[in-house]
Amino acid sequence: MVPDHWYDINGVWTGSATLLPDGQIMMLYTGSTNESVQVQNLAYPANLSDPLLIDWVKYPNNPVITPPNGTETDEFRDPTTAWMGPDGTWRITIGSRHNKSVGISLVYQTSNFTTYELLEGVLHAVPGTGMWECVDFYPVAINGSTGLDTSAHGAGIKHVLKASLDDTKRDHYAIGVYDPVTDKWTPDNPKEDVGIGLQVDYGRYYASKTFYDQNTQRRILWGWINETDTETDDLDKGWASVQTIPRKVLYDNKTGTNILQWPVEEIESLRLRSTAFTEIVVGPGSVVPLDIGQATQLDIFAEFEIEIISETKHEKYGCSGGAVDRSALGPFGLLVVADQTLSELTPIFFRPVNTTEGIVETYFCADETRSSKASDVYKQVYGSTVPVFTDEKFQMRVLVDHSIVESFAQGGRRVITSRIYPTKAIYGDARLFLFNNATGVNVKATLKIWELNSAFIHPFLFDQN
Repeated sequence: MVPDHWYDINGVWTGSATLLPDGQIMMLYTGSTNESVQVQNLAYPANLSDPLLIDWVKYPNNPVITPPNGTETDEFRDPTTAWMGPDGTWRITIGSRHNKSVGISLVYQTSNFTTYELLEGVLHAVPGTGMWECVDFYPVAINGSTGLDTSAHGAGIKHVLKASLDDTKRDHYAIGVYDPVTDKWTPDNPKEDVGIGLQVDYGRYYASKTFYDQNTQRRILWGWINETDTETDDLDKGWASVQTIPRKVLYDNKTGTNILQWPVEEIESLRLRSTAFTEIVVGPGSVVPLDIGQATQLDIFAEFEIEIISETKHEKYGCSGGAVDRSALGPFGLLVVADQTLSELTPIFFRPVNTTEGIVETYFCADETRSSKASDVYKQVYGSTVPVFTDEKFQMRVLVDHSIVESFAQGGRRVITSRIYPTKAIYGDARLFLFNNATGVNVKATLKIWELNSAFIHPFLFDQN
């Protein structure tokens, strides 16, 4: 859809589709009007029998929702997929802000997708988080291995509320309880509320949205990897920004505090030859090459155990110092998209630390500071703490695709997406290494690594009739 009406002439922006029980599909999207007012518009497929739903019809009486009184007209956008309430009517939520700094999610009710009523209050609000974009709201099963339809509610279900913070360009979420009668959502842990707690992805990642795949009973997450090079470079290469590999989302019933994200199983259809390494011991300050040949398209499973060889004490470390910052228990992990001389490399690593209580806390990090010799590229260290239970080893899965690295810790409790710009570690010159830069532990690593084929996108075979 393109900007071609007064209600979206300055932009056809983010929206969401809702599949109705009778097979109809309703798409709500934000349009920026000829006066740059953000309004919500309705569109529907021109031909429901088209498997690709290529052509869409804009509702003749758009817009269907305009900014309510007291709302900034340029801070009101991104309607969600609708969910059915217990009263038999649909709800959607839309991101906005109040008093410049309070991120809010407004709730609208509709029975026909053309007329809407703004419900009293808000679904949720968090002071100090600023404008909420691309709000996502969906249920997760407390004990289950499948996703849930967006309208699911009741016993054994929590709800995830996610917002993209316009101020920081980070995607945050929290898990809580939704009351379908009052249309209010309450976080399980107010200290980890939306915008002040967990991030969907701790790397270069924004504007994510999920949908429910009813055919496979999966909640699928898409996210956007934006660029950190110059606009001139983007124009030269002819493209800018990509979507992540889609991820399946589940509730982590082991921690009870986070979602789990995992690459969809379809990625496994790209696997070619595999190489396994068992219990490789990496001493303090060591780097070990992994002989797998070209290392530009990989699916890596790595498991680490540590053996403490010197006394450790309380240390204040995290991700910020990167892989060169040595502590007693870390960092250790992988050097991906590295050249043979290690002039370019991207460390993906764990760093366990002793806290004042003597309990070990673990950080999971991605260090881009040496990922490229290019000078006009934004390079930083990303990461966060990750829960690691005493019965668990340190586990990571890393998807490498030339200039994108997606890293998943502990089954997907934490994820970091890296957008890198290697100049030396490219094609046949890219290598993979293990490293241990801790001062007080030996690391034992077990890995299985698949080379990945390219995803050859074939044209859709239209019915010639």
